[in-house]
Amino acid sequence: MARTALRVDAVLVQAVIAGALSFAHLHDLAAAAGQDGWKAWAYPVSVDLLLVASWRRLRSDGPSRLAWWWFLIALVASLGANVATAGLLNLQQVPAWLRILVAAWPALAFMGGTLLAHSATDHPAPETPATTPNPEPAASPAPEVIPAAVTEPEEAPALPAAEPGPAAPAVPAPPVPAALVDHARKVADDHQARTGSPIDTETLRARLGVPPQLADAIAAQIA
Repeated sequence: MARTALRVDAVLVQAVIAGALSFAHLHDLAAAAGQDGWKAWAYPVSVDLLLVASWRRLRSDGPSRLAWWWFLIALVASLGANVATAGLLNLQQVPAWLRILVAAWPALAFMGGTLLAHSATDHPAPETPATTPNPEPAASPAPEVIPAAVTEPEEAPALPAAEPGPAAPAVPAPPVPAALVDHARKVADDHQARTGSPIDTETLRARLGVPPQLADAIAAQIA
């Protein structure tokens, strides 16, 4: 437990030292660029707050192009001030372009903080699971049909047998011309040669186009 507390304390001390040095470098650069008084102290606070806000956005909402963009801007501003005050830049004669950047920083930091605080995350929306169809209700069992009592049908009274009526007179067969008989015989021979079976009366009647009675008479003659 003591080792863990010592390691955490050392990290905190290192963070405080690094933050203090970066804070001082940003103050010196802002003061050299013409921002005197309380304004020179406000610049380090603005840079560090933007750096912390963008990093917190990355930690809480995950990877985000907006948060990464403003994190890099704040990091470049902090590292640039550290490098510029390391003797590479004459703080007595700050170039005009650096004065312009320092003067424009408040508006840039305000815009970045506002976007980080009020913009929605740019993560893709999670896909909603497809709705599963409702299971069909189980079919209710058919009601049990109770068979009705079987009753024996009453015997119907026997009807008297109908007396046979007079027989219908026999219809004489119509006369058949000899030429029609010969033609019918050729049709029957052709049918038997093609099918292998003798021609029936219905087929003969259909082939000759004659009435049923005449077809019966012809069939009787060519049989």
